[in-house]
Amino acid sequence: MPTAMITGATAGIGAAFARRLAADGFSLVLVARDAGRLAASAEGLRLRYGVKAEVLPADLATEEGLTAVEGRLREGVDLLVNNAGFGHPGNFFDVPVADELRMLKVHCEAVLRLTLAALPGMRERDRGAVINVASVAAFFARGTYSASKAWVVNFSESTAAELTGSRVRVMALCPGFVRTEFHDRAAMDVSGIPGFLWLSADKVVREAMRDVALGRRVSVPDLRYKVIVGVGRLVPKNLAGEISRRLGRR
Repeated sequence: MPTAMITGATAGIGAAFARRLAADGFSLVLVARDAGRLAASAEGLRLRYGVKAEVLPADLATEEGLTAVEGRLREGVDLLVNNAGFGHPGNFFDVPVADELRMLKVHCEAVLRLTLAALPGMRERDRGAVINVASVAAFFARGTYSASKAWVVNFSESTAAELTGSRVRVMALCPGFVRTEFHDRAAMDVSGIPGFLWLSADKVVREAMRDVALGRRVSVPDLRYKVIVGVGRLVPKNLAGEISRRLGRR
């Protein structure tokens, strides 16, 4: 039975990955900060799908948390979903630098270290995959969040290129607006986002699993967002940044 590790596994896209992979027969290693919520999520998956669901409480913004998760990955997994992440309420100049550094540790350092912990075993077996959850924001200029997600996309593409000729795959997943707890936790006002731009987490995961099976290095779920990203690459960067600022939060 294959094993998948999912970080940020208790809500939103992470929880949707857990449901999908459990339904596909994966044993799960669930990583999140909230031990109580993590245990409840694991128990629900065991009861519903009859799979093994291991819990690993860890804060990926800490050295202790990162080291613990790296150690579990070196025991071997078949799929790693680097999903943990968060946003900030407010503009770049209003956010304490300690909070910005915490974001970079979770979005960049954790993705780097956990990917590198998982890949040696996958390369030895010549199978496996890493899905790094980025964002459509990676293609637009919008503060540290979009900058960190742009790093995730570049890192994923670069690592995938290094694995050319192998059956191991690395992919960046770049969803748009998804109905999860993310925006509430970041205290973002998303009342101005048109309804047609919202995606379900289950749809995002469904398209991600299809794209990683096809060997794609970047997945942008939904035709609407493929068009938005395509247009964003054509318009001047300062205009794209202004559009992103107006849409992202008030």
